[in-house]
Amino acid sequence: MRCLALAQAWQDGGGDAVFVTSTGNPRIESRLHDEDIQVELLSSEAGSDDDARETVAVARRSDAARVVVDGYRFGGDFQQSVKDAGLRLLVLHDYGHAKHYWADLVLNQNLHADGSLYSAREPHTRLVLGPRYALLRREFAQWRDWKRTIPEVACKILVTLGGGDPDNVTLNIIEALDRVEVDGLQAIVVVGANNPHYQQLQAAAERSSASIRLQSNVGNMPELMAWADVAVTGGGSTNWELAFMGLPSLIVVLADNQQSVARRLADAGAAIDLGWHESLDAGKLVEQLRDVIHMPARRREMSDRGRDVVDGEGAGRVLLRLSGNRARIRKARQDDCELLWTWANEPGVRAMSFSTEPIPWNEHVAWFTSRLGEPACLIYLGLDENDVPIGQVRFDVEQNEAKISVSIAREHRGQGYGSLLIDLGAAEVFRRTDCLKIHAFIKPNNDGSITAFERSGFRSTATARVRDCEALHYVRDRTQ
Repeated sequence: MRCLALAQAWQDGGGDAVFVTSTGNPRIESRLHDEDIQVELLSSEAGSDDDARETVAVARRSDAARVVVDGYRFGGDFQQSVKDAGLRLLVLHDYGHAKHYWADLVLNQNLHADGSLYSAREPHTRLVLGPRYALLRREFAQWRDWKRTIPEVACKILVTLGGGDPDNVTLNIIEALDRVEVDGLQAIVVVGANNPHYQQLQAAAERSSASIRLQSNVGNMPELMAWADVAVTGGGSTNWELAFMGLPSLIVVLADNQQSVARRLADAGAAIDLGWHESLDAGKLVEQLRDVIHMPARRREMSDRGRDVVDGEGAGRVLLRLSGNRARIRKARQDDCELLWTWANEPGVRAMSFSTEPIPWNEHVAWFTSRLGEPACLIYLGLDENDVPIGQVRFDVEQNEAKISVSIAREHRGQGYGSLLIDLGAAEVFRRTDCLKIHAFIKPNNDGSITAFERSGFRSTATARVRDCEALHYVRDRTQ
């Protein structure tokens, strides 16, 4: 799922993704095909020399310049073979199992990620560590500004233990829910694609005094997480989704690599660590569930801490490093209002605007709030690789044409960010709208803007009048 999240973000940036695997799974392949992602099945053993050769061959057939590998079998030899083929390589890891790292990037999105895990690495290898890089699927983006309501009694429970659950820990949780004895208790149990126990779980749910529904092949996880008041989950990548959704969680450790995840999330106040599943006493599980169900203040604290841990910008941060760009853009949010007002009133910006008067705060707030909810107005914030805001770019769309406005923070001018934000913004508008042309109107003495737009492929057409001021009119077509 984290690879799917990265692939979706790459697609949203205008790219194509191919999944390469040596283990076929019809449900997963179907999901990927639904996402317009090609799947290539390999005959070689994962992580072997043959696997490296086949992977490189697929990359060349697909005209791919970047390879992402996720798994515990991709050691130093595999990485070196991919790098020797001239490909840029990202390795996703949960702990440092390779003897040496040749990748360009190593991504560990866990709270326990530490550079000491990857001390044996090439000088060019960069580490991308921590949950600020947590990869969330596309469907979570629309929930960024959603606010969770914390009820007095948590009656809605979500249970999700990943794709397989070979030890059938899910059954133990269903039986525990039957003993919690809370009026109106409801539970949704998500059964993974590889879970072999569906019939047994269904029978247990039907016997339960609680209202328990089983769901498989789930495509609406954010909605289920928003519905629930509490989750019982394994210690995998789902934890970052739950944290982002502000859903208080009880984590059952199902594998060795989940112990640090559960412990660190508990230390951060975002979850309760129930420990190793084989040692989990049914009575303890029932007790913990009862406690959290009846403690709204604790659930509020856990929800807030989860949102602190994962802000949903992880995929964008990873793609910035994978693409090699110096900056990225994201949609403006309400909490950007004051920063954009400060930039707009900077004397240099006002001097080059067609309305030079300072903008009153109240007017800006009203304008900004209304524009954020207007589909025809697209406002993006530019961020460097350290998440430092560097500027903004705005598009006002009318039918199949748009007008662009861009400004760079004073301390970041003269560094080439202007043309970069214009390029990134234009590409986004052409992808997301039916615009055929983008128009720019620039004061004749604004040499910096003229240079930035010309570098971005805008061509001068004629002069124009904007608010009784002379303006140079530049245009960029979709085909450029």
